[in-house]
Amino acid sequence: MKLVINTPGGYINKVDERFKITVEDVKQEYSSKKVEQILITTSATISTDALKLAVENNIDVVFLDYGGKPFARVWHPKLGSISTIRRCQLKLIDIPLGTMLSKEWIIQKLDNQIEHLQKLKVNRSEEKSVILDEAIAKIGKEKEAILSIEDLPIEEVRNNIEGHEGTAGRIYFNALGKAIPSQYEFKGRSKNPAEDMFNCMLNYAYGILYSNVESACIIAGIDPYIGVMHTDNYNKKAMVFDIIEMYRGYMDEIVFRLFSKRQVKRDMFDEVKGGFWLNKEGKQLLIGAVNDRFAEKIRYKERNIELGNVIQYDCHNIANRILKEVGA
Repeated sequence: MKLVINTPGGYINKVDERFKITVEDVKQEYSSKKVEQILITTSATISTDALKLAVENNIDVVFLDYGGKPFARVWHPKLGSISTIRRCQLKLIDIPLGTMLSKEWIIQKLDNQIEHLQKLKVNRSEEKSVILDEAIAKIGKEKEAILSIEDLPIEEVRNNIEGHEGTAGRIYFNALGKAIPSQYEFKGRSKNPAEDMFNCMLNYAYGILYSNVESACIIAGIDPYIGVMHTDNYNKKAMVFDIIEMYRGYMDEIVFRLFSKRQVKRDMFDEVKGGFWLNKEGKQLLIGAVNDRFAEKIRYKERNIELGNVIQYDCHNIANRILKEVGA
């Protein structure tokens, strides 16, 4: 269970071994044994006793900014074998395995994009189906180009990989913009603040995803800051940005479905200079949809697994693979 505090003035405190949430005089209590994560997305307050209870139960407490991106988190101090894995991660930029992993993650991203576009062909007009088919074919060519890149140290091939990934992304979002209901049509990706409502909700969804990937890395013992495709120069959690690429497609589908079913309303957004921000009502719709989708079981790498557990499953496998193939 994830607790989401999405109302200004909300308050979380501890009662015995439970979290008590007070929002506008409404009080609810949740057992600490059933809570996996606490997301605080607006002007809310949490007591130190509640934080201590979360730490004692390995519950991730994440503070999100207005755009949905984590700006801080409270986490337990036991981070697994992170020092051992860190030494191995540092070697990835100099050996073929680093490039192999990067290519695998990006190929999975492109496969998800292709699969999403194929799903969208159902019940679409012939004109839109042609647009989607053309996009699928073009993304397929970029995928093949990435697969053909030699597994040299990443510094020698990074620009080439990024070029094909970027081209595929532009093709993909251009096709999405034309497949969505006309009142929501958009021209491509735009970030904070987003230029349109679709990108605004997608940015917030990616923020939720970012938090999940960072948490999964920490639990698996992977250092979030030591990446391969994304380097130290970004001064960001580079490995999180590397790994997150595999799962963006799930968020794309969730957000697109909300728009295609016309569940998204104009009053779920606040218009600001240069674009839009998602407000409380929009966040509630999106977070509910994400939680519902992540609770569903899917067939993934020959396993039946809840979508919400896929990221953790992959991060453990990545950590084990790095340890096995690189060594301490």
